[in-house]
Amino acid sequence: MKTEAELQALGEKVVETLCSIYDPEIPVDIYQLGLIYDVQVSEDCDVKILMTLTTPNCPVAESLPQEIEEKVRSIDEVKEVEVEITFDPPWDKEMMSEEAKLELGFL
Repeated sequence: MKTEAELQALGEKVVETLCSIYDPEIPVDIYQLGLIYDVQVSEDCDVKILMTLTTPNCPVAESLPQEIEEKVRSIDEVKEVEVEITFDPPWDKEMMSEEAKLELGFL
């Protein structure tokens, strides 16, 4: 059983990993883009990620969740990974971080 601090550190590693994954059409990582709605780490080191895509017809709808699952699963402490896609609420550019908006010229 992991301590709260260990689970917190693992959650931070997961977010760090998510920040290394880029939307192929936009030069910004999926975390800064606002595609990640929630990251949960259970006491058993299982990770559940709730995310969205920029559009339901996104060309990476199949491959992006798989890439996320593989990269997060590669973290030593992580046991199981579940990536759930939702379109509620639908993504819009207001969900991007300030850095992402600046990078893409929205500021």
